[in-house]
Amino acid sequence: MKTLNTSTIAAAVNGRAVGEANVSAVFTDSRKPVHGGMFIALEGDNFDGHAFIDSAVKSGASAVMCRKETNADIPVIYVDDTKKALLDLGAYYRSTFDIPVIGLTGSVGKTTTKDMIALVAGAKYNTLKTQGNLNNDIGMPLTLLSMDENTQCAVIEMGMNHLGEISRLTRASRPTIGVITNVGVSHIENLGSRENILKAKLEIIEGMEKGSPLILNGDNDLLSTVMSERFKVVFFSVTNPVCKIRADDVKEDGLFTEFTVSAYGEKVRVRLPAIGIHNVYNALAAVAVGRELGISLSECADALGHYVPSGMRQNIVNKNGITFIEDCYNASPDSVKATLNTLSKINAQRRIAVLGDMLELGSFSENAHRLCGEYCASAGIDILFTYGEKAKDIAVSAKDHGMKNVESFADEDELSSRLASVLKEGDAVSFKASHGMRLENVIKKVYEMIG
Repeated sequence: MKTLNTSTIAAAVNGRAVGEANVSAVFTDSRKPVHGGMFIALEGDNFDGHAFIDSAVKSGASAVMCRKETNADIPVIYVDDTKKALLDLGAYYRSTFDIPVIGLTGSVGKTTTKDMIALVAGAKYNTLKTQGNLNNDIGMPLTLLSMDENTQCAVIEMGMNHLGEISRLTRASRPTIGVITNVGVSHIENLGSRENILKAKLEIIEGMEKGSPLILNGDNDLLSTVMSERFKVVFFSVTNPVCKIRADDVKEDGLFTEFTVSAYGEKVRVRLPAIGIHNVYNALAAVAVGRELGISLSECADALGHYVPSGMRQNIVNKNGITFIEDCYNASPDSVKATLNTLSKINAQRRIAVLGDMLELGSFSENAHRLCGEYCASAGIDILFTYGEKAKDIAVSAKDHGMKNVESFADEDELSSRLASVLKEGDAVSFKASHGMRLENVIKKVYEMIG
């Protein structure tokens, strides 16, 4: 972060400064202090950052931003709402940079696409990207505030649960390029319909200037209908030959996916170290961004060849002759289908799917889980284990559609033990569930059991 003084910060967030200090970083967790940084006392339903001001001061904070009166013996900035002030500060700080900023959102694939875009952009620019899933109105401004004099490009992920959330994020981050990966059913419980999800995702344009590129999935039934005279709409596709960015001749080779990418009359072969057609779409979005940034098609392809999955997103582990596909960061019907497609194409003696509850689907939940069960039965999966109350509908539907080897579990230890006893050399097993199901705990236990 470039150094700011407390007077400048107070003016940016409509606050009141008491005392003067220079701030070279901000932090919100007193357990992870930044010496010389400003501590922002956030408030939530189950926490109050004001209780940790003293701890932050003792850890070397140079200033504090808070709502309540404090006796801290360092400079203080008082604001009406610390969460809003953090976003306002991020917006001000972003305005001091004249660099490409790529803002992206979507129902699934955001983080993977973000990582691929950052790889491609990194071929030309010193690129900052959102870390982990810090994509809300706390994490995003913290990402913006981590830019410094060396930052030449930023890739900013935006998540949402309700209408209006991306609007606030995009107005703060002011993307020069917008990307929407797809529109599915994630968060339909809060938004009510896929049409409302589309509306929420399209809020990204509210922070973009006229003429800015808006990169969309041309194979998504809703995004493919988007038209705009205000923005430069660029579609990417696997199936539509009219789209400007396209993948053809897709082939899976072990743990790689190869395809020919076409962009504005040029073609190049890409060897992507990830499997599944969904990752081809993510890569195409990255190529589209790269071309808008003036990065050659061959440079885009070379960069994608160095992709490495982050977190628990389709991380592939080979253990005792068994292929494990760890993909339990989040789940929706679209991403479960993508996982099953990937599993079905892996060279294995048996293919085993471990599917847990998909959360935040509201009234669509039962039907969504049943659709996943039906798809599992048709995808050539040999064994299905489900985990959780909602996932029982996956099991019931899979059985109804002819799948024989199906078991359901409500207990983490029982699932782990049963799976460990079933696995054999030559098997491939894939894990998929919403992050709240903590399916990674099952993976860890299975690893311990099989040695």
